[in-house]
Amino acid sequence: MNRPAPRDVRTVACVGGGVIGAGWAAGFAARGYDVVVQDIAPDAEGPMRRVVEAAWPSLEAMGLAEGASTDRIRFTTDLAGAVADAGFVQESGPERLDIKRDMYAAMDAAMPNDAVIASSTSGLLVSDIQAGAGNPSRMVLGHPFNPPYLMPLVEVVGGGRTDPAAVDWACAFYRAAGKRPLRMDRETPGHIADRLQQAMWNEIVHMVDAGEATPEQIDESIVHGFGPRLAIMGYCLLFHLAGGKGGMRHFFEHFDPGVSDAWTRLPSPPITSELVEKFVAGCERLQGGRSIQDLNRLRDEALVGFLRHFDKVTGKA
Repeated sequence: MNRPAPRDVRTVACVGGGVIGAGWAAGFAARGYDVVVQDIAPDAEGPMRRVVEAAWPSLEAMGLAEGASTDRIRFTTDLAGAVADAGFVQESGPERLDIKRDMYAAMDAAMPNDAVIASSTSGLLVSDIQAGAGNPSRMVLGHPFNPPYLMPLVEVVGGGRTDPAAVDWACAFYRAAGKRPLRMDRETPGHIADRLQQAMWNEIVHMVDAGEATPEQIDESIVHGFGPRLAIMGYCLLFHLAGGKGGMRHFFEHFDPGVSDAWTRLPSPPITSELVEKFVAGCERLQGGRSIQDLNRLRDEALVGFLRHFDKVTGKA
């Protein structure tokens, strides 16, 4: 297999020079990679470089790798030339299956090596994208979060014809590039985080439409309510803490999700003993060797730091 070790990659090709592709390019350049940005529109270079320029102060604040420079980003309209010698390809083209299939077939044909090709797609499945490519085994999902130069999470999963070794490689590469890869167990439309975001967004749209809340009220409830907590701990661990010493099991015993069905247009599924055990086991893994008191202290300390800094940057300090 002619594929570099994840830590030996020197050149990354970013296919698609829009907001996400440009954000990827900035992030990779900040980690010291040579970056080739490809877009079919010749006038895409200017907006791409403006995104990079705007992102660079934040990347400097986070800490640049040795040799990192925006001068290491070059632009081309030539797809084959952009990917031919790349150690890794991050595709961020239009969210259209026909376009992506054509792009992947063209990239695959232009790449003599087995370099991994990852898609930033928010909702399409790799199994659908990789159809028609000569070497679908190297194609994976690499879904970022905006802005991709700052947000660490990347959702990673293969398609039906992806070699699991390519998924392993992609996760190792993203870790080497300073990201936090989340390896999914299987493909699902919208992946994990976007499905969660979409569920909340649907409820927001319903509430505004029904006159139950305004956009201003909704955003205030998130920013000054549960939002900061979710930046520290996810829902599962937070609800585990809400169960006190009994954790998630106690939470389920004393809070019937069916009671809150009136709170949302998305009804809860049946709460079986098997489902409870999945939550309990997962929350115990999240808790690790820490006590509930340890987690409460961690939550509170992180919230104090966040709230103080938030007040400072918003002028409320």
